[in-house]
Order: sequence, then C-alpha cells, then structure tokens
Amino acid sequence: MKKVFWGIAFSLALASCNTSEKIVYLQDLNVNHSEKIAEVKDLTLQPKDQISIIVSCREPKLTALFNLLEASNKIGQESNGSNNGGRTSGYTVDTHGNIDFPVFGKLHVAGMTREQVQTMIKQKLISEQQIQDPIVTVDFMNLHFSTLGEVGSPGTYSINRDKLTLLEAISMSGDLTIHGKRDAVVVIREENGKRINYFVDLRSKNLFDSPAYNIQQNDIIYVQPNKIRAGQSTVNDNNLKSVSFWISIASFLTTIGVLIFK
Repeated sequence: MKKVFWGIAFSLALASCNTSEKIVYLQDLNVNHSEKIAEVKDLTLQPKDQISIIVSCREPKLTALFNLLEASNKIGQESNGSNNGGRTSGYTVDTHGNIDFPVFGKLHVAGMTREQVQTMIKQKLISEQQIQDPIVTVDFMNLHFSTLGEVGSPGTYSINRDKLTLLEAISMSGDLTIHGKRDAVVVIREENGKRINYFVDLRSKNLFDSPAYNIQQNDIIYVQPNKIRAGQSTVNDNNLKSVSFWISIASFLTTIGVLIFK
C-alpha cells in the first residue's frame, strides 16, 4: 500500500512539472547574466497613419498658419493665433506616404520616425525663413494593435510610444489566460503590401530575437486555446457535461484500482 501511495504521489508530481513547463514564461533565461540587446528601431510612419504636428515659437501669431485646429470657435470670433481656440487636427499619411503641410505642400514622411519628421519640418521652417526659432512636436494619433483569443481583455489598444514589446502588449491585454498556448502565439503583420504571420514561443528567451517582439501599428496578436479550452467549446464550457471529462475520471479511478488490488 505504501508503494502505491508513493507511486501516485510521483505521478502527480510529474504531471505538475509537465503543467509548469507548459505555462511558465522565459524558462531558459540566464539569471544574473547580462546579454547584449539588439538595437530597437522606433516606429516608423505608414500610409493611413495619422499624426499631429504642433509648431510653436516666441511669436504665437507666426505659428497659426502651420497648426491645424478643429473648427470650434464661433463664427465671427477672432482667433488670437494660439492653440487655445480648439483641438489640434491631424495629418493623414496618404497612400503614397505623403502629408499635405501648409506652405510647404507635399512632404514625404512614410518610413520616418517622429523625431525625423520633427527635424525635417524644423529645418524647412528655418531654411525658408518662415520661423527662426521653431519648436516642432509630432505625436501619433491613431496607431494601435489588437489582441484576440485567450487573453484577459481582448480588444484594440492604442500605441502612444515609439517602442512597444510583445510582452508589454500582452500585459496591456490582461495577460494570457491559463488556457492560452504559450508556445504558439501568433502575430499577424501587414507590411509593404504583404501579410506575414509570426509564431512566438513565450516560454523561450528566443522570443527576444523574433521580428514580432517589437510590436508595430496594426499588428494582430492571437493567442490560441489549448486542448482543454478547445474541448470545452463543445459543451458550453461546462466540464460536468463533458464526455471526455468523465472518461478521464473513470480512467484515473481504474488506474488507482489496478494499483491497489494488483
């Protein structure tokens, strides 16, 4: 009887270890060991992206021409040239990668970072003697990613920074549920007119080397359900009504009975 008890305990321990290996992130990390981090590029603009561009200087009236504001003032009300009269309107990058900027006309911004756009516009303002001391601020307006499947809070989330990692995106989505497959997270990306599907294993540190580790605008992150969740879908998520559930119980009890009465 004692041998049977230890046999069952050992089997349960093995099952526990096996479960742990399926759900723990980054299992092969080198603790207390520094690793070189590859240079991460900031997000670059793509067609259909929207950005806000704010130009300011010591003479606010000089910047009024370059700051697009939503019409919020009453008809006949005089604008003082500042940005306090309404919210800033955005520039949409067209299919050719351009924005239509006041005075300068078409400016090609696709493939550029926020900082590069700021520098380009600032240099143009100075070189064409529009403003001698401009401060240019560029911000993203409609960049986002989406999460689907076995995460705590599926949905669409805004990107308000230049760099966003897959782990951060998953954290924003409420982390994976216990039923999510850690070894085959799918990141769907559209880039340069092509759709690319990346499979990422969250259990391995190799995810840091994946092109999908750094999230881009419009990425879709899909977490697949494991076998348990997939099985539940046929019984309205009720284990007590699942045929496979009762078969598993019967098999387990039979195994114990064989070990005891053998």
